[in-house]
Amino acid sequence: MTTVGDILKKERQNKGLLLSDIEKQIKVREKYLRAIEENNWAFFSSKIYIIGILKNYSRVLSLDPKRILAFFRRDYEKKEEVKFKKRVASGYLTPESKKYFIAVAILAAFLIFIYFSYQLSLYFSPPKMSIISPIKTSFTTEDRIKLIGKTERDAAVVIFGDRVYQNKDGVFEYSFPLREGTNKLTIELTGANGRKTIIEKIFQKKSPK
Repeated sequence: MTTVGDILKKERQNKGLLLSDIEKQIKVREKYLRAIEENNWAFFSSKIYIIGILKNYSRVLSLDPKRILAFFRRDYEKKEEVKFKKRVASGYLTPESKKYFIAVAILAAFLIFIYFSYQLSLYFSPPKMSIISPIKTSFTTEDRIKLIGKTERDAAVVIFGDRVYQNKDGVFEYSFPLREGTNKLTIELTGANGRKTIIEKIFQKKSPK
């Protein structure tokens, strides 16, 4: 009776391919490919790995993976018990494949480290603020100016002892009276982490000549 290993071996030989050629194409070591052709299922650590190799092997040989897997299941189910070798899941991978997966794992770990480092820096940093309006700092006729600023949504904004509330976008407004001469505006921000930022702005009011 023809087995799945017989089918693969015969087709490989018909195409003039060596096991080493298949190894290079699907990145599975030659000894595991030989075990497949010999129907030596106990050589593997799990049925899942056998199925994965069979799919890739059949595609390289232009065979229908579904048909090959059907032959495998027929042969496999006839075994009362297949004692798989206890080995790591990556045992059938070539050194090149292992290097690739190790590189991907290292890169993923590095990106996770960068992400959490960034989040920690945000958490421990004092809140920041930008003033949207007014742009100029010198006035002549205005008795009041509308200060528009933007900060973090969860930051507490206090100006001259008064709590100023921002909207959902973190934007807040404050009406600031101007006196003749120099006017100092102090804005105190307190972040959710308790860190504080104090910003001072100087506005000048000069009488028109």
